[in-house]
Order: sequence, then C-alpha cells, then structure tokens
Amino acid sequence: MKKQNNRQEYNTTYQLKLPVEISTIIEISDPVYTFCEVMDCIDLRKYLAVKESKTGRKRYNSEILLKVILFAFMEKGYVSLREIEKLCKTDIRFMWLLQDNDPPSHMTIDNFMNETLLGNIEDIFAEINGCIFSKEKVDTEHIYIDGTKIPANAYKYGWVWKKSCVKNRNKTFEKITLLLQEINETVACRCVKFGIRTEYAIEYLEQIAEQYARLFGLHPEKIVRGRGHHKSVEQRNYDKLVEYTNKLKKYAEHIKICGEERNSYSKTDTDATFMRMKKDYMGNDQLLPGYNIQIGICDEYISVFDVKQYASDMDCFQPLMEKFNKTYGKYPKYPVADAGYGSFNNYLYCEEHGMEKYMKFTMFKKETEDSKYRDNPYRAVNFPINENGNPVCPNGKEFTYLYSRPVKGNKYGRTEELYQCEDCTNCPHKEKCCKCEGNRIVRLNEELTGFHKEVLSNLNSVHGALLRMNRSIQAEGAFGTIKWNKSYQRIRRRGLKSVILEIAMISCGFNLHKYHLKSLARQLAA
Repeated sequence: MKKQNNRQEYNTTYQLKLPVEISTIIEISDPVYTFCEVMDCIDLRKYLAVKESKTGRKRYNSEILLKVILFAFMEKGYVSLREIEKLCKTDIRFMWLLQDNDPPSHMTIDNFMNETLLGNIEDIFAEINGCIFSKEKVDTEHIYIDGTKIPANAYKYGWVWKKSCVKNRNKTFEKITLLLQEINETVACRCVKFGIRTEYAIEYLEQIAEQYARLFGLHPEKIVRGRGHHKSVEQRNYDKLVEYTNKLKKYAEHIKICGEERNSYSKTDTDATFMRMKKDYMGNDQLLPGYNIQIGICDEYISVFDVKQYASDMDCFQPLMEKFNKTYGKYPKYPVADAGYGSFNNYLYCEEHGMEKYMKFTMFKKETEDSKYRDNPYRAVNFPINENGNPVCPNGKEFTYLYSRPVKGNKYGRTEELYQCEDCTNCPHKEKCCKCEGNRIVRLNEELTGFHKEVLSNLNSVHGALLRMNRSIQAEGAFGTIKWNKSYQRIRRRGLKSVILEIAMISCGFNLHKYHLKSLARQLAA
C-alpha cells in the first residue's frame, strides 16, 4: 500500500526569491542610469517648490514625479498619462525611480503637469541642457535651424476666418444703417433722431435699443414671439437691432481671438491656426489646424525650441534667436537655415547682432544651379553701374533715380528704389529688359542685393557647404526621429501653453536619449 504524503506546499512558482534588489536586475547599460546621472546634477527644488496645504492629503513627491515623466518621454518619445501610470506599475525601472513610493495615478500626474510643470518646464529644459552641454562640450556657435507644421488636436472643419468676419461685419454695418433710417422715420413724431454712422460701436447700439424700448414701452421679456403671433413694427425693429448687435459681438470676439498676426483659428482650439501641411491626410490640399514648431540644433542636441501660431518661417527666426540669447547669454555665430528664413529683415537682424549670414534666400537654388538665370544681362541686378552711380541697361542707356517707396505687404519698413531709363524708344532689348514694356522703370534694392551676394559667398564656400550638409543631417534628422521613430505626428494637448509644455518634454526626452546613446558609444569604444 502506497504511503500518503500529508505535507502541504506553501510556495508557488511566482513567489519572489531573495535577494530582491531591483538595481541588480536592471542591466548596467540601461538608459535609466544615464538619466539619473543627468538629473542628479540639477537642483530641481527651486522649480518644484509648492506650498503645502494644512488640510487634505499630503502631496506626492514632485521630484519623483518629474523624473518619472521625463524618463517616460526619454524612452517613448511621447507617452500618455495613463501609459505612464501603467509603466509605474509594471516596468521595473520606473519602480526603481519611485523609491518605494506608491505608483501615482494619471490624475496625479496631470495635476502636477498643469499646476507645477507648466510654468517651469522651459527652465528645467535649460538646466538639463546646461548639464549635458558642459559634459559634452557642445559647440553653441553653430546652430542648425528648421521648422515643421504639426496638426493640432482640433476639429478639422471648425474654422473661423478673420477676413470673412471683417467682411460680414461691414455688411452688418450697412444693414444697421438701413434699420436706423427706418427707425428714425418711426420716432420722428416724438422729436427724436438716432445718429447714423459708417461703423457702430456695440455700446452705442445697446444704448439705442434701450432708448427705443423706453420710447414705445417695450419690455424684452414680454415681447410676443413664435409662430401664429403678430409683431408690431416697433417690436420687429427692436428684434432686428438686438440681432445685429449680437452679430457684431460675435464678429468682434472672433477678430479679437485672431489678433493681428493670424487670419484664422479653430473653434475647438482657439490657439491653433489653419495652415497647409506637407502631408495632408485628407488628400485634398485643405488647410488644417496646427502649430509651427521651430527647433535649433547644436551638435545633434536641441538647444532651443519655439511654438508659433503662424505658418511663415521668416517671422519665426528672430524670436528663436532671442530665446537662444536669453538661455545661453549670447547669439550664435553661424545660424544655418533653409530658404524659408532668408529675408531682408532677418539679414539686417544678423548684421545688428554680429551673426554671419548662412540662411538661404528664395532664389538661392536657381542662382547657384541655373547659369542662364544668374548671368541674364537683362536682370536689373546685373546692370553695370556707371561713374554717376546709376545702372546702365544693355543698350547703353542710363537709369536715373526717381524715388524710394515701401515694399507692398512688408510690415518691417523695407523700401525699394525706382529708376527710370532716359530713353527706351526703338530699343532692340525693350521686351527683354526687366520687362519694362514701355514704362521704362525698374525696381532695385542695393542693400538686399549686397546681402544676397554675401550669402552666396558664404554658402558656396567649403565651410558653407559643410554647414549646409550638417543642417540637413542634424535639424531635419531631429524632426525625423521625433515624428517617425517616436511616432509623434499630431499634437495631443490644446492651447498654446500646453503645446509648449508638450514640445518641451519631448525636447528634454530627445536630448536625454541622445546623451545616453553617445555615452554608450563611448563606453563600447573604450
């Protein structure tokens, strides 16, 4: 007979075994060690100091929360709050960062971001860069600039156009004028007349509506409305006046939100502007709500970033350089950018702040590759200058200076000089010469032409060719890593401040990951 075993087993295959030391389980080459090396160099308390409340639960440790968030962005590129919460419960590296604290909930992380991190993230980004740049001896004299437009988290069809609002507002002014003329005929017997204007202030119309209601004893809350009810003439006029006033309020609000620099905005994210994207997933070249993200790269690290609400890269250059100067206390010696940044005002800005001109202008490619265009003798910029300082056309006729005028559509005060030919009659080059076609007038800007020659000389040199090559590798490569390797192709948050927070955390994660890769490469080489 087989003897029965009465022993009871108290262990399972999933039971933990001693020693339970997390740091011995994590590989020595894991990014978490590089991350802690950088974060230990920074005094985070000055950015995360929060006044504790005397009542309620104790706040979660801010330094640990920040480390958990930044490490998640370092590993994933962009990561949602719920995913960070899940990582804190399942990933052994996040458990090690938590230091025996309970995993934070997604609401705890969200409140920390909105209340504490929103106003300090740019300073934290500068501190992280200061630590990395000092260790890596990063060259901040050369900066490679690029921009991209990323779709916003907004409804694609909820647009508001500023020009349409202005146009409809003017039409409403005309309707109000006709209505006031009709009202004046009604109140003439009472020796009252309301003033008629070309434009009407909302407060003025509200006063007219109030006086009109008082004259005829109208009570807005008792006015008859709906089908089957008859309105008097006075009631109809009062309702129209109130309707037009409300329309003007709506148009004024739309124009105020757009501001001076924007022509549109999205209803679901009022800070987002409609602009054309390179990749239109709707397939019909339609404007989409988005933000213009600008970055400056120094030795493969993001040294400065900016978020703008307008599509033009030309207007983004100067704010980006001012931000760089505020962070590092100086302007870069060699700002390198593509043709979207080369303009007269940006060249003047570089001249004033001691920066070399390495930004392409619009016709740079044609100037360097198309000799027929570059050496065209009929272009005004190629006209020789005589002893009087005036250009001379291919027919030997002198152009005399007329006057200077501001360039149309230029808001920075750029001017151009107009010259007139002394005689174009019977000229064999009349149809080709600057396309004057009988008016004998050409436009020149000698200062801009001089800037273009300097830019061509800089970029066509050996140093300029190396800088152009590095820009395409580093600046465009950084956006390639963020948008494709890390799958960040749409902004998740709404509002300009929240988008800046999002881009700052992505930039911090990008630089930390880049530093880890370089440190790992040095260790392997040794």
